[in-house]
Amino acid sequence: MKRIFVTGIGTDVGKTVAAAIITEALQADYWKPVQTGNFHGTDSMQLKELISNEHTVIHKEAYCLEQPMSPHAAAELEGVEIRLEDIYMPVTRRHMVIEGAGGLMVPINRQHFMIDIIKKFDPEVILVIQNYLGSINHSLLSIDALRSRGLNLVGLVINGPPHELSEEIIVKYSRVPCIGRILPEKEITKEVIKNYATKFRFPEMVKE
Repeated sequence: MKRIFVTGIGTDVGKTVAAAIITEALQADYWKPVQTGNFHGTDSMQLKELISNEHTVIHKEAYCLEQPMSPHAAAELEGVEIRLEDIYMPVTRRHMVIEGAGGLMVPINRQHFMIDIIKKFDPEVILVIQNYLGSINHSLLSIDALRSRGLNLVGLVINGPPHELSEEIIVKYSRVPCIGRILPEKEITKEVIKNYATKFRFPEMVKE
């Protein structure tokens, strides 16, 4: 079964919504290795409310921290040591959708970053891009960070109002397909997620 890591070009770019759509489309399991800001609820809880299929298992976080800060800062404030070697992939017979925290270079401790979790498990990577001023730069830097480490970027998800010029240069530079677009919605519901799940188009390597 495939491991699919959903990461983003930054914080609050729509990773959890994208992860919910992909999870629903593939009836995959879901896992968020490191969660911060759980005082207001976790991404796992949000995803549980958004999916409709009965097959998905939502696995427990390796680290779940209360403060809405970068993992390394939240961990130090709460007296927790995040150890890369103590983060283990849950066992499943289904596809696994893994969601990162923040962007690729968010530190999880004083030596490692979110991208090191990706490298440890060597999954297929889907990068979530939100259209905003500066998103081209953030997107291309994220793509370069993945490529320089030999990681397998297989698709892009574009979130927000369409911006053809921005999207064109990002897709052309990355040389990977846009597997789906998330448009502005009044509310994100199970029905909305289920509808998008029928529209996303995955690379063959993900669907096998």
